[in-house]
Amino acid sequence: MSFSANTDAPVAVIGAGPHGLAAVAHLRSAGIPTIAFGKTLEFWRETMPAGMLLRSPRRASSISSPGDGLSLDHWGQDRHCEIAENLPLEHFVDYGDWYAQRAVGDLDTRVVQAIERRNGHFQLELSGGDSVTAARVVVAAGLRPFSRIPSPFRELPESLVSHASECAPLDSFAGKSVAVIGSGQSALEGAALLLEAGASQVEVIARAQAIYWLNHGWLGVEDRELLPPPAKAQSGPSSWRARHGLYWHGAPTDVGGRFTSWVGAAPDLIRHFPRRLRTPLTYHCIRPAGAQWLPDRLRGAKLTLARSVVGANTDGEQLRLRLDDGSECLVDHVLLGTGYDIDVRSYPFIGPQLGSQLKVKQGYPMLGRGLESSVPGLHFVGAPAAESFGPVMRFVVGTAYTAPALTQYLQGRRTPLFRWAF
Repeated sequence: MSFSANTDAPVAVIGAGPHGLAAVAHLRSAGIPTIAFGKTLEFWRETMPAGMLLRSPRRASSISSPGDGLSLDHWGQDRHCEIAENLPLEHFVDYGDWYAQRAVGDLDTRVVQAIERRNGHFQLELSGGDSVTAARVVVAAGLRPFSRIPSPFRELPESLVSHASECAPLDSFAGKSVAVIGSGQSALEGAALLLEAGASQVEVIARAQAIYWLNHGWLGVEDRELLPPPAKAQSGPSSWRARHGLYWHGAPTDVGGRFTSWVGAAPDLIRHFPRRLRTPLTYHCIRPAGAQWLPDRLRGAKLTLARSVVGANTDGEQLRLRLDDGSECLVDHVLLGTGYDIDVRSYPFIGPQLGSQLKVKQGYPMLGRGLESSVPGLHFVGAPAAESFGPVMRFVVGTAYTAPALTQYLQGRRTPLFRWAF
C-alpha cells in the first residue's frame, strides 16, 4: 500500500484517548507519517468524577505500545508509585500523559470540525480556519456525543439533571438529595461517591430485578443489604487449569466470565459470528454490573429495583419523580448512569454526506479488516468498533488488538487470521 505524495498527513487520527494514543504510537513506530488531533485522555480528565477507580484491573489497564517499557508497571517504576489493583482516575490520567510524552510526542489540539471526502482523500477542516488533507482517517473520538438521556429527563434543566459522563464535581451535592438512575458501574460508583461527598440522601433507582456484582453474582430485589452473600466454597479446578489461571480468572482482558471472556478476547473470531450469537455474548460480557469493591461503600444508599421513572417535573427548585408503580419522590438532583447510545453519524465532524456513505447497524459502523468502514480509508477504533469486533473494544485492553491490526493493514502486510486482544 502506498500513500499519495501530495497529502499533508497520510494518516490523521482523531482523538487522544487510549485507542487514539495507541494507534498513533504504533503507526509512527512503523514509519507511517501520522498527525494526531486531540488532548490526552480529555474525556477521562474533564468528565470523570474525582475519586473514581478504574473497573478494569491493573493487568487489563495498560495502553498497547509498539515496544516494551510503556506499561502501567513501567509508569509506576518511573513515578516511584505503588500501583493499586484498581487504579485511581488521577493515576490513570498521569499514566496517559506519561505514555503520550514517550510514545506519541506532539498532539494537535485544534478541533476537527468537519471531514469531507474528495478525490479519494479526506479534507479535515480545523478550528481556526485551517485544513489538512489525509489519505486515511482513524476515528478514535470516544463516547462523548452519545450519552443516553431517558425521555422523562430530556427537557429538564442541566442544573437538575446530569449524565454521569458530564457531572459537576460531586462535592457540590453535599447536603442534597440525589436520585441515581441505573444499575451499572457508573451509576453505582456515582452513588458511592455522592455518599462520600456528603449527599444527605442517595437513592439508586433501576429497572433491573437485581444488581450484578462482579466476582460475587446477583443481589435481588428481595435483599435488604447491599453486600453480596459470602462466596460459596467450590471444588478446585484441575491442576493444569489452576496453573494457567484459566478456570478461575478467564482471559487477561477481564471482560466477561470464565468462558465468555476467552471468546470476547478474540475479535477476529467474533467478527464472523452471526448476530444471534454475538448479541448474547456481548450482553454477558458487558451487562450492567458493579465492581466488587463497591457494596461496602453503598450501605447508606436506598436501593429501589424493578422500578422505572415514567415522569419527572420541576417542583420549585427540586424534581418530583413518578415511578411506574405510582409512587413519587422529591429530590434535589438526578444523576443518570444510563450509558450510551452509539451512532457514529452523530460525531459533529461527520456531516450528512459522509454519514450517508457509512454502512451502520444500530449506529455502529460495520467494519472489516484493519477496522476499515464502508467508506474506503475511514477507520473506527474504540467503542464504535464493538458491533464488529466485540465488547473488548470498549476497554483500554482492546488497544492490544486495534493498534497492531490497524498498523499492519495500513502497511499492506498480510495480517494474521487470529489475534488475541491482550
